[in-house]
Amino acid sequence: MMKQRKLGNTDLLVYPITFGGNVFGWTIDESKSFEILNGFTEAGFNFIDTADVYSAWKPGNGGGESEKIIGNWMHEKKNRGEIILATKVGSPMGPGKKGLAKKYILQAVEDSLRRLKTDYIDLYQSHYDDPETPVQETLEAYDQLIKEGKVRWIGASNFSAERLKESLETSEKLGLPKYQTFQPEYNLYKREDYEKNFEQLVSDNQLGVINYYALASGFLTGKYRSDADLNKSQRGGGMKTYMNDRGFKILKALDQVSEQYASNPASVALAWLIARPSITAPIASVTNLNQLKDLVKAASLKLNTEDIAILDQASDWK
Repeated sequence: MMKQRKLGNTDLLVYPITFGGNVFGWTIDESKSFEILNGFTEAGFNFIDTADVYSAWKPGNGGGESEKIIGNWMHEKKNRGEIILATKVGSPMGPGKKGLAKKYILQAVEDSLRRLKTDYIDLYQSHYDDPETPVQETLEAYDQLIKEGKVRWIGASNFSAERLKESLETSEKLGLPKYQTFQPEYNLYKREDYEKNFEQLVSDNQLGVINYYALASGFLTGKYRSDADLNKSQRGGGMKTYMNDRGFKILKALDQVSEQYASNPASVALAWLIARPSITAPIASVTNLNQLKDLVKAASLKLNTEDIAILDQASDWK
């Protein structure tokens, strides 16, 4: 049975996997997205993460596609109250539309709310740091949105440890809303940056961590093991980065542990993250219902200490 976890010091209770909404309107269309969202929530999950910019990179898109799809789905299902919804602001959305200045955030949130067909966002996140805007100004924008009831809680994504710390200290000092979550890149292959620079900081400040690329863009599913596999998906080209001694050593450990649990590498790689004390709910996305089974399995897979040690050792960076 899946247990709920608290996101930082908020009143948001989520199940241990976050659905990554970047695939909506990119690798899957609206009807396929609805099918996946239905499957995800029917399996008992409730936490969906997106961003205003998803998926502007696809030719013909302008950004906002993912939010629109999620909005249409919630509108059709009439289930807004059951969903914990996270989106982000700050990525380039066209000329003069980016960053974390107060004026821009107040405008961008209205666009997100309209696309999402809702009047509030559970977790509104700074997508990337904006070095040109003082952290106080950004936090003041969020303060206004929280007071207006448009945003419940805030989070940060892709910040440097220094800027995250500065933001947390500024909140404390000025009585402004505090980032309750952090969204870093973190997975079995890519551990060093998070463990060295952030893990202590997020633990000390009781931040919820929803890490992205939890499966290293699909490498940790084990389906990319040779050059011949690279054309298996739209993301295949990016796999070369992982195909080295370290990557193969990790896959070997995942195979070994998967066998113990009659499972597969994707579920085990996610279960390893879920078992890590500082992680709340890793972000993963799927493009078909078959892959969804891996997420469901991961959420209830309890790895024992020996198997966690096997994976720790294979992926050790120290």
